[in-house]
Amino acid sequence: MSRAFYHQNPETLALETGIVEARPGRLLLAQSPFYPGGGGQLADRGVLRWSGGEADVIGFETEGGRQWILLASQDELSGTVQAAVDAEFRQMMRELHTGTHILNAFVFQHFDGALVTGVQMNADGTARMDFDVPGADNERLKALEAPINDAIRQDLAVTDDYVPLESAHGQHGLIRSKSVTPPPTSDGKIRVVEIAGLDRQACGGTHLASTGQCRPIRILKVENKGRHNRRVRIGLAGFAGA
Repeated sequence: MSRAFYHQNPETLALETGIVEARPGRLLLAQSPFYPGGGGQLADRGVLRWSGGEADVIGFETEGGRQWILLASQDELSGTVQAAVDAEFRQMMRELHTGTHILNAFVFQHFDGALVTGVQMNADGTARMDFDVPGADNERLKALEAPINDAIRQDLAVTDDYVPLESAHGQHGLIRSKSVTPPPTSDGKIRVVEIAGLDRQACGGTHLASTGQCRPIRILKVENKGRHNRRVRIGLAGFAGA
């Protein structure tokens, strides 16, 4: 089974690794700690360092099933480099993504299995989730802030495993999005993230090891976006947006 480095080694944010192939301003690494973005989560920020200098990582591009790392410089590198993830930005994304799962869990439980219709995490410590909840009372959605933060205080373990894609589609509530499913591994399995005693759902993003590592979550706003759609905006306490 092919498992991404950032899933298998979530606490390793810097490593020495070899260059598999290079072109001006881009390269393929033997191992990469960078999360390339997806499912509403922003891509990692970071830097590559080598004997002759360093360059910021400015993006990622998939070509032929391989993940190219795009650099701010046009250097064509060879040999060995150090790949380093921006730890502060990754931590914020892990908190936001774990927070959206907790929100998702309570909406799913309290609003008859409502599915996610969209999600976006932002660099200012806020995120928004859209849910298919026709006729929902917005005040009931706002009231979820208390149980969300109670789940954070309980410091519930966050773990992951892999199940066959066919099995995932057959388990009620495992795939919560109406439009997006995490990409399967090379042997046809899908990653599932579990918050102990609270939630279990398919996801390809980065998460905390336990809910207690997350700052408190604020529900900033609930908006009507069409007859069926409710948009819930959340933010991490202490950030400007929250």
